[in-house]
Amino acid sequence: MAAPAIGLDFGTTNSAIARVAGDGRSELASFRSDEGPTQTFRSVLYFEEDEDDGLLRVHAGPHAITRYLASEEKKGRLVQSLKSFLASRLFSATNVLGTTYRLEDLIAELLRPLREQAEEVFGAPIDRIVAGRPVHFVGAEEPEDEQLALRRLTAALHNAGFREVAFEYEPVGAAYHYEQGLEKDELILIADFGGGTSDFSLLRVGPSFASGAGRAESILGHDGVGLAGDVFDGQLVRHVVAPRLGRGAEFRSMMGKVLPVPAWIYGHLERWHHVSLLKSRKTLQLLLDLRREALEPEKLEALIEIVRGDLGFLLYRATEQTKHALSDEASSTFRFSHEGVGIAALVPRARFEEWIDEPLQKIEACVDRLLGTTGVAPERIDRVFLTGGSSFVPAVRDIFLQRFGAERVTGGAELTSVASGLALRAAER
Repeated sequence: MAAPAIGLDFGTTNSAIARVAGDGRSELASFRSDEGPTQTFRSVLYFEEDEDDGLLRVHAGPHAITRYLASEEKKGRLVQSLKSFLASRLFSATNVLGTTYRLEDLIAELLRPLREQAEEVFGAPIDRIVAGRPVHFVGAEEPEDEQLALRRLTAALHNAGFREVAFEYEPVGAAYHYEQGLEKDELILIADFGGGTSDFSLLRVGPSFASGAGRAESILGHDGVGLAGDVFDGQLVRHVVAPRLGRGAEFRSMMGKVLPVPAWIYGHLERWHHVSLLKSRKTLQLLLDLRREALEPEKLEALIEIVRGDLGFLLYRATEQTKHALSDEASSTFRFSHEGVGIAALVPRARFEEWIDEPLQKIEACVDRLLGTTGVAPERIDRVFLTGGSSFVPAVRDIFLQRFGAERVTGGAELTSVASGLALRAAER
């Protein structure tokens, strides 16, 4: 019996895995969670010390969130958005509750249980895959940074039990998913908006290419930018959350001077993959010293509670809920309340769009650059397929509605289309 073709989408926020079996269509694996089976595996890890033997326990995906939420008094450490570190030379390893982990080890701890649960669902071992990769990794400024990210990701996949790994651009995976069921050829623009990157591919799909013939010639170009949903979340944190936690506040130095609270602290708070880094002995001591000398100590006290209690995920969830609500409503109230920290603020969509205007301009420039380098005029494109969680943001969709018109813009399977298509790509290989 031939081994199934497997596609893996390791995402900044969510991951998914799919296979192609005998009927030629892709099928997604499902994972266990408290809310029932889910086709997405949350890209988070939770570390805690066992109360009985004191050993370190590692939980991944939906189970990690369950364990994190269940820990009332002594929280462990929650780590998220690991994919965003792949191109960073500043992050090679970190100490988690006394144990040192390389980045590759952390990602393997995340992907190994994903593989094992998928093997249970599919009833077959998984050791050969086509894995997705962004066009440009977050923070990659030079080709060497891209190569570093790929080496790390390859090592992590091998450590997780995937013996043979081939890579494909994530928007190309989404294109394979979109191609299913097409009755005629189309020239399409794929726009994939994840948590860390926005990626674009321009290619021809349809019956003429579904057999694999001429596939290489059908791809006209790719481009991408290392920002997406996490940056949008970060702007909500900067303008709504951080001022209530001491951003812009002042403290009195030992020399009697009134100085601003260091801004770099809130820069970490805006990046979900950096929040857990604030929970170091050195940083906590700095925050305690700042609180003692702060002109508004209650704000620093609230920040200390968030850092000490490892409440980054709860803060992320409140931010994500507000962002999602703004996709449907003209305004939404941001609410965060936990362990003595309470924040409530009305957020108009128009104001949110002002805050994310700079990243939106970079996304627009990237789309225009791809059209320019391929020499394809917007009117020649038959369809624009939007996917990824951030494709729901109205200001993101407007970029494409204005250029291509509503009749040519579509979407679907926003969190799973890449994995589905990568499995189809694996079958073609």
